[in-house]
Amino acid sequence: MIDYRSAGVDIHEGYKSVEKIREYAKKTLSPLVLNHLGSFAGMMEIPEGYRKPVLISGTDGVGTKLKIAFDTKKYDTVGIDCVAMCVNDILCHGAKPLFFLDYIACGKLDSEVSSELVKGVADGCIAGGLSLIGGETAEMPGFYENGEYDIAGFAVGVAEKDRIVTGDKIRSGDVLIGLPSSGFHSNGYSLLRKIFQDFDEPYESMTIGEYLLTPTRIYTDVVLDALDHFEISGMAHITGGGFIENIPRMLASDKLRINILKDSYSLPDVYRLLMERGVAEDTLYNTFNTGIGFVFCIDKGIAERFKHHLKSRGEDPVTLGYIDEGEGQICLR
Repeated sequence: MIDYRSAGVDIHEGYKSVEKIREYAKKTLSPLVLNHLGSFAGMMEIPEGYRKPVLISGTDGVGTKLKIAFDTKKYDTVGIDCVAMCVNDILCHGAKPLFFLDYIACGKLDSEVSSELVKGVADGCIAGGLSLIGGETAEMPGFYENGEYDIAGFAVGVAEKDRIVTGDKIRSGDVLIGLPSSGFHSNGYSLLRKIFQDFDEPYESMTIGEYLLTPTRIYTDVVLDALDHFEISGMAHITGGGFIENIPRMLASDKLRINILKDSYSLPDVYRLLMERGVAEDTLYNTFNTGIGFVFCIDKGIAERFKHHLKSRGEDPVTLGYIDEGEGQICLR
């Protein structure tokens, strides 16, 4: 007899995976969720109090950081990265995160591994203020190698239409305030895996593999708090492409220029190590976050008060640069 198992798909392992995943997802649900897990679609009410609500969405994955998880057999943090990469993007436009959907694909399903991946997603959703209301696990033998997984996600948030942050209020003279990253986040790992090939290599008080798997920081609390207390002109999530590609994305005018003062903060030690191993300085700034994971653009007149507010909430903000008029969207000085 020929059945699905003989084709490489174990539906019973899939049932086990769903049951384990369900318990993690339940922990993320808010009273706004309208249906039960396992429905054909997720449903969620828009919170009360919005006059003209706008839904803001973003999607992303984890990339080749997953290879380190496979090699070290540590799967419970990359789900956090998946959530973070999506939710930090929608925060840039002033969205209050609402819900998340995940997608996991593999060659041969292992319910223990898949549930660990979703545990990370659930942990990220709790940190980011989202409900995990659905997802998909796809077992595709012959398409992925056994033991390898891919994970991607989709985040949705809401904002008042007249409070959306689009960058149209950015003016010459505005100041850029950066917040620290928690490591490399989830970008540049194809290069990092060429440089660090022994994940058991000691680094500080851990192995380099453990350091590379440090989860991406989720900025929900600090961003929503900032929006409640200050007029924010623009925001940028520093992902793939580093400062060079991401900070100019906050600009709505091609007549304005980003100016980054490289000596405004100290590069984390790991970037010195990268340069010692042959990575050019220019590559740092167009590949990695170089220690800054999120950037605010704010009026110069309130910049110091804004920094003081951030510090009072345990943050370590950096005056990263400023906006002026000029050709070229970004200049590193």
